[in-house]
Amino acid sequence: MQPESTVKDYLMLHFIVLIWGFTAILGLLISIPSLEIVFYRTLIATLILGLIFMWKKTSIRVPQKELTKIIGTGFIISLHWLLFFGAARVSTASVCLAGMATTSLWTAFLEPLVNKKKIKGFEIFLGLLVIGGLYVIFRFELNYWLGLLMAVASAFLSAVFTVINGRLTNRHSPYILTFYEMLGAFVFSAFLLPFYGYFFAPEGLQLVPSSMDWLWLLLLGGVCTVYAFSVSVELMRRITAFAVNLTINLEPVYGIILAVLIFGEKEQMTGGFYLGTLIILLSVLIYPVYNYYLRRKAKGNNLLRA
Repeated sequence: MQPESTVKDYLMLHFIVLIWGFTAILGLLISIPSLEIVFYRTLIATLILGLIFMWKKTSIRVPQKELTKIIGTGFIISLHWLLFFGAARVSTASVCLAGMATTSLWTAFLEPLVNKKKIKGFEIFLGLLVIGGLYVIFRFELNYWLGLLMAVASAFLSAVFTVINGRLTNRHSPYILTFYEMLGAFVFSAFLLPFYGYFFAPEGLQLVPSSMDWLWLLLLGGVCTVYAFSVSVELMRRITAFAVNLTINLEPVYGIILAVLIFGEKEQMTGGFYLGTLIILLSVLIYPVYNYYLRRKAKGNNLLRA
């Protein structure tokens, strides 16, 4: 790979992570409630991907048993986004992104359990470090406890479908997976709408977005979902998984900076919040670096034995 293209690829990767960091902000800019946001986001993403498959005449057939698993994963994604946007609404974008920063650590615990491998002591230490960071945030931002809990729950669901996708991607095209998962997420959100309207929105559902809402929803469904995903998949063919994962961990950092720049004083938090977030981010960043070190060490030992 040419040096110029390497620089371009890494800059594009950071741009994609910046787009993902902007997602929570879009959730606040859109005036309709969280469930309606998820409904339209998944509908737009499904329609865009469906039109692309029609244009390219791509076969999207999947065995019935596998299709059920993929659609079910879409249900999890829908609930994840519902909690994600809800967390930003009941607190701030910064609090939401701080909670979402725990995704990588949840994944580190879930993967060994799913693959029936032993959890390493170092991972337990990092998990405790994350809990310590969350405690610091709770202590200084007690008013936002609900938003932080919702964000952490959303991060856990994100880790769940990431682990599931890790297996499904080995058997199916990532684009077809995304299409059916978005379809499943859309179906789940549509199913929830009447129940949500009856129990939580007696004044009625807000299914008619404003003109500005449509703009933000198109950005959310088209740019933050379809475009960002397709480009990230393409970049993963040329950039190591370690570099990709390490860069994705910067999403909360970019998101919090953007939130402060866009919303100003509303997103200004106490020093305790930033200290707790820093502790979480340090633990998240240490994990891939430590794993990379272990792999290099194991590789070096194998070469010595050979």
